[in-house]
Amino acid sequence: MYVKKQFVFRDGNPVLVTIRNYREEDFDSLISIQQRAFPPPFPEELWWNKDQLHQHVNRFPLGAICVEMDGLVVGSMTSLITSYSPEDPDHTWDGITDEGYITNHSDDGNTLYVVDLCIDPAYRGLKLGKWMMDALYEIVVHLRLERLLGGGRIPTFHSYRDRYTVEEYVEKLTRGEHKDPVITFLLQCGRMPVRVIKDYLEDEESCHYGILMEWKNPFSNIKKD
Repeated sequence: MYVKKQFVFRDGNPVLVTIRNYREEDFDSLISIQQRAFPPPFPEELWWNKDQLHQHVNRFPLGAICVEMDGLVVGSMTSLITSYSPEDPDHTWDGITDEGYITNHSDDGNTLYVVDLCIDPAYRGLKLGKWMMDALYEIVVHLRLERLLGGGRIPTFHSYRDRYTVEEYVEKLTRGEHKDPVITFLLQCGRMPVRVIKDYLEDEESCHYGILMEWKNPFSNIKKD
């Protein structure tokens, strides 16, 4: 199981946090965080339910992590293992995560796939999402997988869809000409854009697009025992 303690800085002062695997007793907190982190127009049916969370902790407990601060669970990140090749056809979030139930998780896969990341809005700006992303990178290395992968929302794209194609907008994000709270954050975490996926997720702000973004394991060329 995964447990790590470290300091983050709030108003210039160090605060101890714990990043660990979430458990059944955390479910109510996780659902409440989702409701605050993804308010409408984000579809309510995409918030976690307890059946999904049970699947996460039963099928792949190592990939289900949360962060504790001030004695509270204030964020979570969920993943599954899948097989992926750059030549694979496009996929949807529903398809690759089995609508968030991760029943298609496979220990024999080569890729850690990000299902979800959310932080309580009251605790944003403290780099908690980045530290949880780093935790998943460590899990990729620990399991000797080839990469971390996931589709990122583009919540600012709807404001620019009449000016740019989605590919042009992503290019401008990578050049720093525009900023997006999700894609810019993923770039800051070391994730690299792979390609645009149409109809990745029901998400009006992103015009239903997702950007497949990857972090390659720098040790993946080392032969397994």
